[in-house]
Parts: sequence; structure tokens; C-alpha cells
Amino acid sequence: MSSQASPTRARQIVWPSVITIISAAILIGAEVFGAAFAGGWALAILFGLDDTGAHILQAVLFAIGVFIMAAFIRAAQRVEPFTRRA
Repeated sequence: MSSQASPTRARQIVWPSVITIISAAILIGAEVFGAAFAGGWALAILFGLDDTGAHILQAVLFAIGVFIMAAFIRAAQRVEPFTRRA
């Protein structure tokens, strides 16, 4: 017989934490992606770029926004875990 035999317990979703993080992600995402598109448009005008240049700049800033949102979700999940042992 093994002395390490312990039953595996199921994980349970902590809904208040999930809802809190998703709500914060929606709010922060709206700000980050709105700033990416507005900033891309403003910088394109500042640098005298055409529509294609503006769209490329917006896409680059959007990609940076995705990185920021992924980092936020990972950090928030460490503070507010999505699951716990039942």
C-alpha cells in the first residue's frame, strides 16, 4: 500500500472571481483598444501617413493592446483564482 494515496479532489469554479475579472477586463479592454485606434489615427495624422499607414499603425497598437490584456488577465488570475479545491 502506498502512503501517498490521496483522493483527487475536483476543482470548483469561483464565480465571483471570474465575474470580477471578466468585468474588469471588459472595462480595461474598452479603454486599451479605444486608445489603440484613436492613438493610431492621431499619430497617422501627426506623421502625415495615408489611410493604409493609419491602419497599419492601429493594428500595431491593437497587438500591443492584446499583449496588455493578456498580461492583465494572468496577473488578475493570480490575485483572484478562478478555481479552488472542492
